[in-house]
Amino acid sequence: MGTYNKGILGAFSGKVGPVVGASWRGKEVLRSLPRKANREATPTQALQRLKFSTVAAFLNPLYPLLSRYYGNNTGEKTRLNQAMSYHMKEATVYNDPVFDMIYAKVQISKGDLLGVQAGSVASTVANTVTFTWTDNSGQGQAVATDQLIAAIYEPTTKTTLYALAVANRSAGTGAMIVPAGLVGLTVEVWAGFASADEKKYATSSYLGNVLVV
Repeated sequence: MGTYNKGILGAFSGKVGPVVGASWRGKEVLRSLPRKANREATPTQALQRLKFSTVAAFLNPLYPLLSRYYGNNTGEKTRLNQAMSYHMKEATVYNDPVFDMIYAKVQISKGDLLGVQAGSVASTVANTVTFTWTDNSGQGQAVATDQLIAAIYEPTTKTTLYALAVANRSAGTGAMIVPAGLVGLTVEVWAGFASADEKKYATSSYLGNVLVV
């Protein structure tokens, strides 16, 4: 792949002879046409592809969270690239013939803000998941107005729910209403904090699972 500056004819996109012109991360690039591969994937390649598709399918519904609160967009890796890389390496396990997510290692956010302290989750009100935590405002960069962000996942239906502002850090408690279809099912739960201006955010915590009443 080569880069080029816009000349008298400007940039171009699409196929021109044996090369393709495109824009990538704000740069104009030239790529050779891909060659068709007739060889079947090796067992190792097939496993890697299965792993990639499993992680991508799990993370895709969480894109609104990851694109805001996962790492940063400096360098060559986007926030989603960073999330994919982490979960591919750390948050999957192979249980023949499939890959499963390791829920305790899943992250819905990653940053330096102080995270959830003594967090717990329960469901005692119909269609509701309730969060509780210790107000640690004033520690580090944590302030009372930080917002709890949360995600819920139900494995059998592959249902993913998320919230960007459950409650202020100072509240110590907050709740998410869930669809009636999740009643009687066990959901996996994660939570973290983000500043009100979304410039700072914490690495999320896994709060465990809970049966929705």
